[in-house]
Amino acid sequence: MKYRLIALSALTASWLCNSATAAEVKELAWLQGHWQSSDGAAWIEEHWVAPREGLMLGVNRSGNGNGQLAFEFIRIQADADGTPVYWASPSGSPAVPFRLEALSVNSVSFINPEHDYPAKISYSRDGNGLTATISALDGSNAMQFAWDLAE
Repeated sequence: MKYRLIALSALTASWLCNSATAAEVKELAWLQGHWQSSDGAAWIEEHWVAPREGLMLGVNRSGNGNGQLAFEFIRIQADADGTPVYWASPSGSPAVPFRLEALSVNSVSFINPEHDYPAKISYSRDGNGLTATISALDGSNAMQFAWDLAE
């Protein structure tokens, strides 16, 4: 009987750990909102809609005041096992997947080791500020983008 209780406790602990580490798209609700920043004539904004049915949609656009514009369609969508996958489609090109690497209450990172650059995309939120970082897989060659929540 004692061994059955130990085995049952171990099984329960294993199930709880697996449940706690399983991530869902809805846990990224902190990304939703209209984020913007500007520096002189240059501007950049990113807009995320609330998660629904395992899907979040985003769009990023930027300009420099001289008519040069860039845009990107983004989605975070649950794969077959429910894990969030970040799909980036810069300038309307075919979408590239980045698998979930880590998720906490206000930060997330996605990786694609086969992609040349970036191989890692991370977001973190601090109050009304959002920062995105793109980098090589080891974190080198990092570029950061910071926005404030638009009212």
